Amino acid sequence: MSDRKGGCLCGAVRYEIRGEPMMTVVCHCTHCQRQSGGMFSTNMAVPAALYEQTGETKVFEDTGDSGQAVHRHFCGQCGSPILSRIAVMPDVVLVKAGTLDDISGLAPSIEVYADHAAEWLLPIAGAQRFGQGAG
Repeated sequence: MSDRKGGCLCGAVRYEIRGEPMMTVVCHCTHCQRQSGGMFSTNMAVPAALYEQTGETKVFEDTGDSGQAVHRHFCGQCGSPILSRIAVMPDVVLVKAGTLDDISGLAPSIEVYADHAAEWLLPIAGAQRFGQGAG
């Protein structure tokens, strides 16, 4: 995977990731389900220094299982979730992979909160699966 670009549905927020993500994670937690409006959220963990954004996001401050803040960034015009910043990993951004312009070559290596996954949803082939977070 090389540099990638993406953005929100309306185009008001655009970003570029320069370099490789640290990992791609599918999260089945109830907060990601609600934020995404789907059964899970696919996130790329990216060093914050490799992420560049144009356009402003609004932020919803959530609380993670750690009890610490999770800042969920989204487009204030179309509502697309763009990324999350979590207090326990201050130098990392979790970019919502569904906002990429091109998802080719993207493969999750980990599933977290699998104990919250829909019972009809099969495990992702080749990905490690954890219950309450990455263990």
